[in-house]
Amino acid sequence: MHVNFGKYADGLVPAIVQDEDTLRVLMLGFMNEDALAKTRETGKVTFYSRSKQRLWTKGEESGRFLLAGDIRVDCDEDTLLVKARPQGPTCHTGADTCWSEDNVPGDFLTYLEGVIASRKGAAPETSYTAKLLAKGINKVAQKVGEEAVELVIEAKDDDKSLFLNEAADLLFHYLVLLQAKGYSLAEVTDILKERHAK
Repeated sequence: MHVNFGKYADGLVPAIVQDEDTLRVLMLGFMNEDALAKTRETGKVTFYSRSKQRLWTKGEESGRFLLAGDIRVDCDEDTLLVKARPQGPTCHTGADTCWSEDNVPGDFLTYLEGVIASRKGAAPETSYTAKLLAKGINKVAQKVGEEAVELVIEAKDDDKSLFLNEAADLLFHYLVLLQAKGYSLAEVTDILKERHAK
């Protein structure tokens, strides 16, 4: 990867930080060659602070580091995209992002999968999902079967609302079954991507 640090007089290039899971843009900083090298060396996103006139690792005071993942340079070789895993809110104000956005997945199914995972092992009286998971894999699988049959029955009729509600029930219980088995929706999606590529 070649970065044209000499394009600008100060030797800095913009570095856009994006959450590698949610894809939310978290912040914008600036890097010079030393900041990029330190980011790669430590695995913690490091910038060149124009106000402090020194290298600055995000989270060095708060402990809310940005753990660096994939780093890419744009087509003009003068802007970086840093994918990272935030260890807490990114903005110094306490917001998730420097644009005061909540850093939640844009994909609701991924978010819902996380909620279901949080209910696994919780006290059964705390939620329907925790109660269902506590009953074991056989009960969860049975519930998926029941919801599938109900969806098939509604598919024969022309009631959009009933059909879509049954589809939602099946999808939800399918996600619960995946969680009960210890698998993720991403693993299923990977198989679909492999099949699609053939």
